[in-house]
Amino acid sequence: MTSSTDSTDPTASGGLTLLHHPEHLAVVRLGPGSEIPAWATSATIFSITATADETSVVCARHGVPRKAKQEGPYVAFSVEGTLDLALTGVLSRILLPLAEAEVPVFTLATFDTDWVLVPVGQAGRATEAWRRAGFTVRPALEPEGS
Repeated sequence: MTSSTDSTDPTASGGLTLLHHPEHLAVVRLGPGSEIPAWATSATIFSITATADETSVVCARHGVPRKAKQEGPYVAFSVEGTLDLALTGVLSRILLPLAEAEVPVFTLATFDTDWVLVPVGQAGRATEAWRRAGFTVRPALEPEGS
């Protein structure tokens, strides 16, 4: 758990800033115990979650084989800053405006922050719903060299 001395609480000011990452992503279902293919790790963000029943991969859409069971394209929004793992209710605050606007989501989290994937065609609708709810939404900085 991150201590309050080395992280900021982005919820303290009452509003969150969400960073819009423009890369088109896919959510892919692989079988249980599948080897992770090279195409699955080529995005600026990728996530692999394995259970006894399946392996799910979030990755760049452009490299996914057409025959793979997949959904997308999605774009990702991340919470700016580092979230203390002891914070509660952050994800529900982020998702409520989207539920009210009927925007479907796929969520994931890293040690530092929460991520929300929305269908590419609904990114504008999601952005407007968040802005109406008091959030700031801005483009993510592109990695150097891209």
